[in-house]
Amino acid sequence: MMADMLEKVVEGQLKQNPPQFNVGDTVDVHVKIVEGDRERVQVFNGTVIARKGRGINENFTVRRIVNNEGVERVFPLHSPSVVDIAVKRSGYTRRSKLYFLRDRVGKSTRLREKWIGKEKEVNSDE
Repeated sequence: MMADMLEKVVEGQLKQNPPQFNVGDTVDVHVKIVEGDRERVQVFNGTVIARKGRGINENFTVRRIVNNEGVERVFPLHSPSVVDIAVKRSGYTRRSKLYFLRDRVGKSTRLREKWIGKEKEVNSDE
């Protein structure tokens, strides 16, 4: 009985079609920021290094480098403050948590890009 009520409340809070992205993807997270009486959208771009939880409790961690310093933010997936998540590129990875990227600097933090679909066709006219 109590669980049914809880599910109904949570169901109304979930986003209807959350964006599809995976660990290793480079994303732009559009976050709603309130400054005094003004409200604006700020973009935080970086690599998704972790996804955690299910349902209303689902979170994802995005890491980027700013002024040679690593910055990580954890975003709730179904939060009303997360306006949009745009996938810039998909990275190929063999693990579910990319915490090893914290120890890396420079070009070694890049992930191999995941190619989806057909390869580019070569012109046979030449």
